[in-house]
Amino acid sequence: MTSLTESTVRSTRVSDLLFSKVPQVTLAFWIIKVFSTTVGETAADFFNVALNFGLTVTSIVFGILLLIALGVQFRTKRYSPTAYWIAVVLISVVGTLITDNLTDVAGVPLWISTTVFASLLTVTFVIWFLRERTLSIHSIVSRRREAFYWLAILFTFALGTAAGDLLAEGLGLGFLVSAILFAAVIGVVTIAFFVFQANAVVCFWIAYVLTRPLGASLGDLTSQPVADGGLGWGTAATSAVFLIVIVGLVVHLTMTLSRQRRALASETSATAIA
Repeated sequence: MTSLTESTVRSTRVSDLLFSKVPQVTLAFWIIKVFSTTVGETAADFFNVALNFGLTVTSIVFGILLLIALGVQFRTKRYSPTAYWIAVVLISVVGTLITDNLTDVAGVPLWISTTVFASLLTVTFVIWFLRERTLSIHSIVSRRREAFYWLAILFTFALGTAAGDLLAEGLGLGFLVSAILFAAVIGVVTIAFFVFQANAVVCFWIAYVLTRPLGASLGDLTSQPVADGGLGWGTAATSAVFLIVIVGLVVHLTMTLSRQRRALASETSATAIA
């Protein structure tokens, strides 16, 4: 049994390193994910308000950048930290802008946006599962699965933005309390997974959605004026600081992945010779 388990773990590791188009779920993954949502919140505000681009121009610019980034991501043959995380940061910005346009331009109530995006995400998951029989991110090894994956990612960002704003407006929570609340809920999901062996795929996607309002709360906490309950960094400084952290972690992941792939290649070569 132990040998079988070790063989399964090794097979998954080899598949992730050589064939998967998305990263392994580690602590660094979640840190970058949360920080990318923070950048999505503050960068959208920076270009929209501070630079006075307006929602329409900002949405068009980042929409084009996202399409380019996804084009590069789809052309990669296996997971590339740089290509992947650039796409995530940009899809975070676009997801925020979609909700902002619906709320501020079209006048759609947040509860409707939340319901619509939750429904779209559910439909995406249902079709994805019916076609592929799995929602595991460890199975992203084909373009069709990758397309489902990125569509789900987009809806999680839009849903997280709408639901987070709805909760913040409905309960009138401050930035710090909101961040603590969302972090606590993610903690509950984490405990459910590690302690009670809850379904890994369900826990992953719940946590993925919740990191969006958590990141947004952190962005508001650091960027908004002190008089409004923030730290007063401003959107430019906040975006820059969190981007620097993201870049540092992506560089670290790139170097680590390169070493892992070289070690795997050497191990495979030695096994073949033996």
